[in-house]
Amino acid sequence: MTPARWALLGSLYVTQFLALGFFYIALVVILRGGGASLDQVGIIPLLGLIWVAKVLWAPLVDWLSFGRLGHYRGWLILMQIGVVATLLVIGLFDPVADFPIVFGLCALVAVLCATQDIAADALACRMLPPDRRGVGNGLQAGSGLMGNMIGGGGVLMLYPHIGWQGCMVVLAVGVLAPLAQLIVFREPRLRGAGGSQQGSQRKRLWAHSRRLVEVWRQPGGGGWFVMLLLYPFGLATVYYLTTPMLVDAGWSPERIGFTLNVVGALIGMSAALGAGWLIQRLGRKRVLFGGAMMQVVVVLLFLIPASGHTGTWAVLLPLTVMFLLFSPMVTIMTTLMMDRVAPAHAGTDFTVQYSLYTMVATLAGVSAYQFAAVLGYPGTVVVAGGVAALSALCAPFLYRPAGRGPAQATPRLPQTAETH
Repeated sequence: MTPARWALLGSLYVTQFLALGFFYIALVVILRGGGASLDQVGIIPLLGLIWVAKVLWAPLVDWLSFGRLGHYRGWLILMQIGVVATLLVIGLFDPVADFPIVFGLCALVAVLCATQDIAADALACRMLPPDRRGVGNGLQAGSGLMGNMIGGGGVLMLYPHIGWQGCMVVLAVGVLAPLAQLIVFREPRLRGAGGSQQGSQRKRLWAHSRRLVEVWRQPGGGGWFVMLLLYPFGLATVYYLTTPMLVDAGWSPERIGFTLNVVGALIGMSAALGAGWLIQRLGRKRVLFGGAMMQVVVVLLFLIPASGHTGTWAVLLPLTVMFLLFSPMVTIMTTLMMDRVAPAHAGTDFTVQYSLYTMVATLAGVSAYQFAAVLGYPGTVVVAGGVAALSALCAPFLYRPAGRGPAQATPRLPQTAETH
């Protein structure tokens, strides 16, 4: 991996979340400030379902190439341009008065960004050798947090000065940044893929679609499936409970936003990169099991604010420890997902695993509010801690390192084997 390729991956993941971070956080603030109803504001989180649904078109991204533009490079160029154009169109409408149109265009941006994510993940799977996947996924997690912080925090701060259309222009310019890198980037192609892009193009879409099931049939695939159902639940539950608990503790919106979206993001970025280094030094198994055990401690720490102790340090202690663990958890899980990717089906194999992980985290957030309404905050934290403990206990039995057969082996991509 050359520095230019590291820089390209980082910028792709940052810009991928610029617009989404703005929609999830800043758009809600703008809508409520403009008098929008809670019913309108409440549908904004539904954009996250597109990130789960992207598995449905991941085989198409693996199957369709774009001639001289390249395969995943072609998808990335087209998606970046599509996001820029859509953002500029969104700027022509009023977010409150024209909310249905704005929301529909925001959904289109989410689809384009999700498709870009499939291509970026596939490209990363092909380019990163096994001993660099931890660092690569740490970069991915950290870059995503940076995009959220800039889009949801920085651009929102500009809104009073430059207005809605100005914000869309700023976001569009930010998303344009990787295009210059993509233009000079030469996409590596698989050795042993028939020696030609035409041979790759003739693969049937059905062959890629079958990977939605076949990825779980690899050795250890069943245990890994159960692991993805258990591992994210506990921490995701308390993460979603954080905002209402802080509101109930009397924190102001500004203080909550700064703590979660700025301080939390900065800690998370550093922790994600540190996790990548730990994976490289200690190995996947130790970091996975250690993270599973630490998750139990972190979740149970939230019993302090959940039980009504809302002093500054009683709240900051569990929050800080959560920020330190949340991104590293994503880093180790995505690293292990890459280990189970067949290079010829990189986009589909990675996306089907990540979509399951995202779906569980999303459902954990939804169920967190339902549990809290019935059990209260302490009871919900206990449930989350129980699932986290079950995950830690089962991890040694569920996790099995991915094989290194022909389907899983990472290809050696020589510098000369490139397409334009």
